[in-house]
Amino acid sequence: MKTTIRLKAVLFLVAACMFTGAAFAQTKPIASPRDSVSAVVAGSTIVINYGSPSVKGRKIWDGLVPYKAVWRTGANEATRFTTTKAITVAGKRLPAGTYGFFAIPGEKTWTIIFNSVANQWGAFKYDASKDVLRVTVTPEPATKHERLLYTIDANGFSLIWDELEVPVSIK
Repeated sequence: MKTTIRLKAVLFLVAACMFTGAAFAQTKPIASPRDSVSAVVAGSTIVINYGSPSVKGRKIWDGLVPYKAVWRTGANEATRFTTTKAITVAGKRLPAGTYGFFAIPGEKTWTIIFNSVANQWGAFKYDASKDVLRVTVTPEPATKHERLLYTIDANGFSLIWDELEVPVSIK
């Protein structure tokens, strides 16, 4: 009788461990999934790869994303911007290549930054001496977007999040 009780206890423990393992193996959706957008603009293929965070009821501009501080323009890994040919960004030349894409948001203007270090986590090791190009652009009001989104069209690209759009011209 004791053997039967012990066997049942062991079988129960094995089943419990298997169920617990299966429960932990289930994956949660990623809070800020990677996304990308690409298009041909001015004869160059443009690719923007970024982490897409959500607003989630937070104050984004001058809150989660402070003004006057370098921001990775997405979540987690720094955003990567690739151009297959040299282009003109807001009137300044950017050679072909893949860049870390950063910004310094402001209430009235933003500084857009293309940095030679494309693969980095966030902006924690951002080094301004590695900047290839900086341009100034003007943000615009936009309809509310819960998730950060990039769009590309014949005039350039835009970062759109919350109730703000940041257009950047390309020629």
